Amino acid sequence: MKVVLCWHMHQPEYRDLQTGISAFPWTYLHAIKDYVDMVAHIEAHPQACAVVNFAPVLLDQIENYCTLIDAYLNRVEPFDETKLLDDSILNTLVQTEFSQNAAERLALLTQLLRVNRRRVVDRFPAYAQLAKMVDWLIENPASAAYCSDQFLIDVSVWYHLGWIAETVRRSDPRIEVLQEKGGSFSPDDRRLLLSIVQELMASIVPRYRALAEQGRVELAMSPYAHPIVPLLLDLNVAREAMPDAPLPESESYPDGAARTRWHLQQGLDTFSRHFGTRPQGCWPSEGAISAQTLQVLSEYDFRWVASGETVLRNSLALSEKENGFKSPGDCLHHVYRAFDIDCFFRDDGISDKIGFAYADWHGDHAVANLIHDLETIEKNCPNPADAVVSIILDGENAWEYYPENGFYFLDALYEKLSTHVTLELTTFQRIVADAAVSRVALPRIVAGSWVYGTLSTWIGGSDKNRGWDLLCDAKRAFDEVVAQGKLSDQILEQATHQLAICEGSDWFWWFGDYNPAQAVSDFEQLFRGHLRNLYRLLGVAAPAVLTEEISRGSGDPSRGGVMLQGQHNADKGGA
Repeated sequence: MKVVLCWHMHQPEYRDLQTGISAFPWTYLHAIKDYVDMVAHIEAHPQACAVVNFAPVLLDQIENYCTLIDAYLNRVEPFDETKLLDDSILNTLVQTEFSQNAAERLALLTQLLRVNRRRVVDRFPAYAQLAKMVDWLIENPASAAYCSDQFLIDVSVWYHLGWIAETVRRSDPRIEVLQEKGGSFSPDDRRLLLSIVQELMASIVPRYRALAEQGRVELAMSPYAHPIVPLLLDLNVAREAMPDAPLPESESYPDGAARTRWHLQQGLDTFSRHFGTRPQGCWPSEGAISAQTLQVLSEYDFRWVASGETVLRNSLALSEKENGFKSPGDCLHHVYRAFDIDCFFRDDGISDKIGFAYADWHGDHAVANLIHDLETIEKNCPNPADAVVSIILDGENAWEYYPENGFYFLDALYEKLSTHVTLELTTFQRIVADAAVSRVALPRIVAGSWVYGTLSTWIGGSDKNRGWDLLCDAKRAFDEVVAQGKLSDQILEQATHQLAICEGSDWFWWFGDYNPAQAVSDFEQLFRGHLRNLYRLLGVAAPAVLTEEISRGSGDPSRGGVMLQGQHNADKGGA
């Protein structure tokens, strides 16, 4: 029986495209931890393989960080010490003076603890002691003005050491030296750590590309800025899986088909520039598909697409009801064919165990349980050679909940799957190329995503709908100004790119009171800032409503809301 591991790598655009300054450090932090570890585990197991999907906007951000850090490290003296890196957290590795304002110092210290306390901070006694001192300062905020710059520096260095990939921590003696030093870090220590950050980030694309060229990794892509394509094409498709869902006042997204094609073409161009090849497959943003989405992807010659298990179940039920379709029975693990493209669907049970359950298991026990689940599926499928189990999930956010960034689990996972007697670890590309694998024709597709099989995480709630109306208003303003032909080629290109960032899925993901207050505030401010920048480029006054808060969170979802489970009854977060 065929088994595919598909990891999706994605971060939205955190930069203000007008100033170049990043609001949050998550792109470079996940790069030096998760993207590095994930490629290292495959490198360590020559018989293993996986599918790795990149959002092209992430690739551009990694490239930008590499350029910035390289320029800083290779400056010729004398240079202007006030010209730092365009990221306030990364700057803590280079700046020589810190704000003396107590509130600003405390805000920085709080940010430098935004990592898993149990698995990362408490693992290192020196970092844990610093964290306890920060806890005290949070309870006594006026005292923050009296903590030294060296204290801030030491917390910053430990924050970055905590985010270092586990495979690097175990192999790079420079990291070991910094960890053993424990504190009183010097300018040379910080510069060394920054150079390691640069090395790791610069290695990511070449390492994945090398594995792809060896046939050990299949690289796939999502549309450029990670938009929810079914909604760009038709807002009303949300009601296919949610018939009673309230929708935005705007009846449709203006010229959404053209915008979809822009994201696909820009994504292909960006992917090809970084990896030197064209992807055969696409994980549409959040696995969100519709009939029209598949038609467009087929036009762009994608050979395969993947989505969620409940999308499959909804589509099978509708096909059976309307087309006299005969369901494949209890074993749903097949390659499906719709609109001239091969379709794979996520196994929610196994995928969600990796995301939410196995972090608290012993690594070997977790992998044994996963293998047992696969063997049970294999035993219950009438023809295992035609069966495909697709394990698809976020490739970056789960691991900080595991001991040592999932090192033991991932090591055992690749070892056991790649050497199993009856389970074949493979890729979607290999399956698509195998004409002997049967396809099940799927006459109908019900629009939805991997989250609950619906689009409820991005539309249907009052805050989410308001976000769509603000985006639709901005798109109409964009179309009007472009039609006038007054923008220079350069400004038009910048405005088009800025519009794409506004169309990303992440802003809508976070709208809703079920999400944490800090995350909702962070992302709704980013969204409004991107929209204001778009109006600025168009030379149009931004609506006053963009100064008003869109959404406010008060929830405490599992994993902080960065991940959800595929089945609706497992987690109510996105409903």
